[in-house]
Amino acid sequence: MNKNIFILIFCFSLIIVGCKKDDSIPKKSTESEELSGSSRARKLDIITGVGFLAAPNECDFEGRGASYAVRMTGDLEGCLYAFIDFYQCKGNGIYFEKGHELFVGTYKGKPGTFRTTYTFEAKFEGCNPDGTPAGAEIFGLCQHPLVPGSGEGVFKGATGRLDFWDNVKAVPINYPYIGHLRF
Repeated sequence: MNKNIFILIFCFSLIIVGCKKDDSIPKKSTESEELSGSSRARKLDIITGVGFLAAPNECDFEGRGASYAVRMTGDLEGCLYAFIDFYQCKGNGIYFEKGHELFVGTYKGKPGTFRTTYTFEAKFEGCNPDGTPAGAEIFGLCQHPLVPGSGEGVFKGATGRLDFWDNVKAVPINYPYIGHLRF
């Protein structure tokens, strides 16, 4: 089987498995939708963009105590600070990571923050004895559901989810994302 087809199938299967009924994007995406059992409409926005691993002078992730940060562009502009809670790399290069994040930035020019939890799965060339990945990344993707009630500013009351995939062939490596925010 062609390696790229395998990678696409694997990535899409992880995204599908990671979707929960409450966090899924409706088949008929609209700018606003009627919530069942409620007479008020809540706005649903589909968001897209690209993230880049931030240099320390871009997001000051070390000053915030984060493991690393992703500089977000597109619909979300700002810094996504990642705090690793658990990681494991198996001998065949399969890497798994869980953690939590803080986004600080803007949406449609308005400032705000929100928190997420995340799960990252990837394939690397190998693993180091300490459980960290070794060698180049072959592919990877992650899922980031928003923590309910964590939004401030423009994100107050927002729910939703972001999904990233690692574009390992790009120079520099980047992280396209797609997701939804419900207000």
